[in-house]
Amino acid sequence: MKNISQFPEEDLKKIDFLLTDIDDTITTEGQLPAQSLVAMERLGKLGVKVIPITGRPAGWCDHIARMWPVAAVVGENGAFYFSYDRDKATMIQAYADNATQREKNRKRLAQIKKEILATIPGAGIASDQEYRIADLAIDFCEDVAPLSEKDIQLILTIFRRHGATAKRSSIHINGWYGTYDKLSMTRTCMSELFGVDIDTENSRIAYTGDSPNDAPMFAHFIHSVGVANVADYTMNHLPRWVTSSRSATGFCEFAEKILAVKTL
Repeated sequence: MKNISQFPEEDLKKIDFLLTDIDDTITTEGQLPAQSLVAMERLGKLGVKVIPITGRPAGWCDHIARMWPVAAVVGENGAFYFSYDRDKATMIQAYADNATQREKNRKRLAQIKKEILATIPGAGIASDQEYRIADLAIDFCEDVAPLSEKDIQLILTIFRRHGATAKRSSIHINGWYGTYDKLSMTRTCMSELFGVDIDTENSRIAYTGDSPNDAPMFAHFIHSVGVANVADYTMNHLPRWVTSSRSATGFCEFAEKILAVKTL
């Protein structure tokens, strides 16, 4: 990983979309600072569309799409995207699976939940689970005492033994049935909403993240940026660039790099 101080100015000028993880990327210690919202708003006013790509639930994503200065949001690790059309006062929604399939999957996930809670006493169900439509989120450090690495790996193993996909973020392990992930729904979102092919127009897009569930995004995007806390993890694909600062301060550090060239 190279420090973003070396990021070529000519590449920054080409960026029209900033995709970003939320937890521990634009937030710090569980809070969204004003500087992150201001950075997103300023980027939007200069024509750079900001799109959170998150593991957070549908209930949160409805709020994010409506209230934040963003162009869209991909939620539950790729289960859907939402975008609020402010001119028509309409929420645009697209899902990886239909409602019938999601209901079947939730019943299967309920069995996994029972096994995880019975096997690992310190594990908790994420406090935002009630607002989810497609996945099961197991809390390993947000609102519970931090679990050991051994227990975290056991949770991942239980999900996968049942044939579910499981991804680790900085706070949760998210499990779901389906072949989608952050990257696949990002592909759909960018194509359907903005007419952008993320393969042929890769250079127009940057991605910021911090943890293993961002690895598919780091692998795909040329302009992949990790906030400094990305170094806390071992993952298959590291970002090409890294900020000097952690979490939200790191996100704003990169946002300022884009803003500087867009206002020249």
